[in-house]
Amino acid sequence: METKILRESGYEEALVGLSLSFNQDPAGMPAVAQRLAFKGDGHNKFLESIVAWMDVRAPRYFWQQLDTYRVGVSKQSESTMHTMTRSRLTQKHFEHPLPDDLLRHLNELITADDWKSVKSVLPESFLQRRILCINYMALQRMIRQRSSHRLPEWSQFIAETLSAVAYPELLDPDYEKEPSR
Repeated sequence: METKILRESGYEEALVGLSLSFNQDPAGMPAVAQRLAFKGDGHNKFLESIVAWMDVRAPRYFWQQLDTYRVGVSKQSESTMHTMTRSRLTQKHFEHPLPDDLLRHLNELITADDWKSVKSVLPESFLQRRILCINYMALQRMIRQRSSHRLPEWSQFIAETLSAVAYPELLDPDYEKEPSR
């Protein structure tokens, strides 16, 4: 599994919007944003204006859980139907190693250009790449709801996200900035 931030946008605009409620200069809003980020009930709606584009390569079983988050998340993915029979699979295409006979069977189906059968027997550990467009509100919700999830990929996703985003302190109330940030 791998998570990368491609781009972020909207922080300054979110602070301008937040400043309207306080009739203050947006330059004074970072501390207010930090204080309101975890209040909920609309106090933190400015988080919806901060958007991150993420490149995530994760197993299918992880995507099934992430798909429960629909508000503030848009996804584009590698198409298994259109790309599955273009090249042979190796162990690097899976989060966990496959039995050799299953990998051999999948590659026989690929050689036969039988994409429907490949999809029907493709293990859940198959790594699929998606580009997520997600706002900070949705990311914060994921982090809050999945931080102690038993699926280890959630811990990895959260750690990689917090280490890569520009404003992790708005996503995790326990995040402590490193002195060099």
